[in-house]
Amino acid sequence: MTDVLTAALAAADHGWPVFMLGRSKRPVANCHDCKEAARRETPHDPATCGHLTCHGFYAATTDPDRIAAIIAAVPNGQLAVRTGAVSGLLVVDIDPDHGGTASLVHLVARSVLPRTRWVRTGSFGQHLYYRHPGQHMPSRPMPNRPGIDIKADGGYVVLPPSIHHRTGLPYRWADADHEVAEMPPPLVAACLPIRPAESPTAPPQAAVVGGGGISHPDKLLDAHLDAVRQAPKGKRRTTLYGAARGVARMVAAGAIDSAAAVAALTYVGHQAAQTERDIRAAIAGGFRDEGIAA
Repeated sequence: MTDVLTAALAAADHGWPVFMLGRSKRPVANCHDCKEAARRETPHDPATCGHLTCHGFYAATTDPDRIAAIIAAVPNGQLAVRTGAVSGLLVVDIDPDHGGTASLVHLVARSVLPRTRWVRTGSFGQHLYYRHPGQHMPSRPMPNRPGIDIKADGGYVVLPPSIHHRTGLPYRWADADHEVAEMPPPLVAACLPIRPAESPTAPPQAAVVGGGGISHPDKLLDAHLDAVRQAPKGKRRTTLYGAARGVARMVAAGAIDSAAAVAALTYVGHQAAQTERDIRAAIAGGFRDEGIAA
């Protein structure tokens, strides 16, 4: 309990509000008065409850005396920190059991995740600590990154030296001397929900803008795109390149806007299960070989 109190006070010194979870990582049950209020259908604001352990992270505090009282009330629980704007923290939670390691490697390779202070969890995962960017960042899975969750506004994570309830292993700081890093723009973007216009599942609209001497530009565009959709596995990238050359000629003729052409080709590339890198390369190559800027 002394180690937990020391860790809790150290977190509070950083301005991180802490509280206690039960042994199984679940919030401690509300007290008798809160349960009675719920039973009588007279609920109160959890943020102003005032009780030591009620309502999960709403009990989080940086007050040393209150921290000591909370830990004394739940001596065998797990120490946790409230994330989000209230603490100035956003934590990237890597779960290796659900594909988090592969997603992490990809993000690091793209320089999305800079070095920062981090925790090795008791379940062999990682918690990467970053400074909250200031805009609203809800706690949620990271879009298109299996095994990675964002713990920010409305969330919390377990702090060292808590013991994982399933493995019996401690959470521990792996880079405790490193400062909590600022989130670079690519990481902020990766944490935000995908807007419909950015989603590969949303087809581009109104791609064809004029005839340009082509009798039926809409049908010609569809033919190029259908060729990619129907291409056999192993030939989809080269077919996309060929379609890009054909569509680039339509751009040169004034039958289609360049941005709309790229959007249509990108969409059909995703339909053909091509990677973002291969899609960009095929489109850029096709446009370049027709003398058109993509």
